[in-house]
Amino acid sequence: MPQPWIQHYPENTSSDIDITSIKSLLQMFHESVNQYGDKVAYYNYGASLSFNELDRLSADFAAYLQHETGLKKGQRVALMCPNTLSFVVAMWGIIRAGGAQVNVNPLYSPHELQHQLVDADVETIVIFAASTPTLAQIIDKTAIKNVIVIQLDDLINKNLPATEVDTGIGSFILFKDALERGKKHSLEEPELCRDDLLYLQYTGGTTGLSKGAMLSHGNLIANIKQYEELAKNDINYGNDIILTAIPMYHIFALSMNTLAYFSFGASNVLVTNPRDMKSFVETWSHYDITMFTGVNTLFNGLLHTPGFAEIDFSTLKMTIGGGAPVQSAVSDKWKEVTGKALMEGYGLSETSPVLTLNLNYVEPSISGIGIPVPSTEISLRDDEGKEVAPGDAGELCAKGPQVMAGYWNNDEATKDAMTTDGFFKTGDIAVLDEQGHFHIVDR
Repeated sequence: MPQPWIQHYPENTSSDIDITSIKSLLQMFHESVNQYGDKVAYYNYGASLSFNELDRLSADFAAYLQHETGLKKGQRVALMCPNTLSFVVAMWGIIRAGGAQVNVNPLYSPHELQHQLVDADVETIVIFAASTPTLAQIIDKTAIKNVIVIQLDDLINKNLPATEVDTGIGSFILFKDALERGKKHSLEEPELCRDDLLYLQYTGGTTGLSKGAMLSHGNLIANIKQYEELAKNDINYGNDIILTAIPMYHIFALSMNTLAYFSFGASNVLVTNPRDMKSFVETWSHYDITMFTGVNTLFNGLLHTPGFAEIDFSTLKMTIGGGAPVQSAVSDKWKEVTGKALMEGYGLSETSPVLTLNLNYVEPSISGIGIPVPSTEISLRDDEGKEVAPGDAGELCAKGPQVMAGYWNNDEATKDAMTTDGFFKTGDIAVLDEQGHFHIVDR
């Protein structure tokens, strides 16, 4: 398929990325810690964690997982938690212990939680206290042996109220106690490579049971570098402040906010409850935010919250919308209030997630979902799997280093999701305009 979008790449941008020098996210983690040290990596409820503090705490948790739960390389650990400092410490701890993280929505029903835990054969779960009643209903139907409970005040130390833990989950350990016990052990970081499993990202539950997309270290490294190559002129390494309100258990925030901007040395302001718009606006006003990611409902909610329009947006360089199309009325209002265009990204859990991105200087109404990120092939196919004629609509199919290895324990679904020549079928119908921009016309 012709690639007219290449003309829109900034002058110093390559159409391909090379990740051969990066073995795993573990390597990326240590490089960031060594480079940014005492700089703040994450903020939450006014508390902060530096890169060095995160290094120490995640090592303690990784050591706990290895020595007291017996976690071995590749074993799955579920993380069921909203955006908190504990989430990122647990996540990096799981990675450093060699585990594969199963991302779970804290608001899942017992049925949804049971399916994920059983399907992924999870023995250890790190869970927010408020979600323990859900786990209590189904824990006997799972292989769970180790329950580690996070309280909101963990690592924040502001005397935030603790949530009662449902006794139906049986024996458990508090996250803060696991950290203390981990200090007594030495961490033995495993050898990891790009092909090793990093995340199981469950998706597609609308058409039956959700499937676990197997995302490797290489998938996420690739997507970080693809975004970086396209956006590097707007990245201020070591100085950006990104605001993270979309949940980190979703791949969009996990890849873009939690991993990519960590590797860029940014400070990440975590919003635990974005539905509390008043507090959300107050949080934004306390920091010189340079980058914000969100979804349509979030943008719209902020625009209608008193005080938002009075924020000083002079430091804001980029806003990226994902998850679902951003309505043009919302996008237009966002630019009117903040003075900055709202860019859109497109992708799926199976693609780590970014496939295409609007560049900062192109109006979203003109450019649709934008152009493919480097090292990404897009092909529009008809029902027979053949490429459509230029200008015609077809199913958007993608190939690149960010595309998953397949679905966990589901060869049939993996086969159905791929074309015979190795493209992932997104299920979305798109057109390519003459300028090289893709537009979704049906889902």
